[in-house]
Amino acid sequence: MTRALVVFCHPTGDSLAGAVLDRVRGALDDAGAQQRLHDLYADGFRPELTAAEHAAHLTPGADPSVRRHVDDLEWCDTLVLVYPTWWSGQPAMLKGWIDRVWVNGVAWELPPGTRRVRPKLTNVRRIVAVTTHGSSKLVNAAQGEGGKRTISRSMRTMCHRRARTHWIALYGVDTCSPRRRRSFLARVERRIRALAD
Repeated sequence: MTRALVVFCHPTGDSLAGAVLDRVRGALDDAGAQQRLHDLYADGFRPELTAAEHAAHLTPGADPSVRRHVDDLEWCDTLVLVYPTWWSGQPAMLKGWIDRVWVNGVAWELPPGTRRVRPKLTNVRRIVAVTTHGSSKLVNAAQGEGGKRTISRSMRTMCHRRARTHWIALYGVDTCSPRRRRSFLARVERRIRALAD
């Protein structure tokens, strides 16, 4: 049975991102998946890395204030991130979640006498990003899709060695029609259900 951690990052629930979250959670339910949710804005998550956290970045262990996030990340086999792409990447709130939760002793470790980090989130076999972009696919490709690279090239390497990433995106959301938005929501639902089966 799929164990999915859903991390939602948008300041308002009555947005397109909120509708996406509803579809993601419904599809996981339909597939019989276990799921846990972290709504970063609603939870009042503090994204800024403190000076103390930065100074201790080589010391294993996360700040106690993010313990529930760590526990759920270590519990899941599927991580689903639902967010809008802003300025070619994850919103600051989500980037702060990565900075503060994916730390030494949680996502990776640096064994004594070595120079290469060792992944620790070997329980995570799938990372799914469901996102929207204001600009077109062409513009995003020209910009290098930094948010996609963060997930597929950085986060994935801290997971199971056969972990897969899945990118479900709506490009040109600022000018797209209601019909195209509905089509995107239906695609999200189909893809999530298929991944969770």
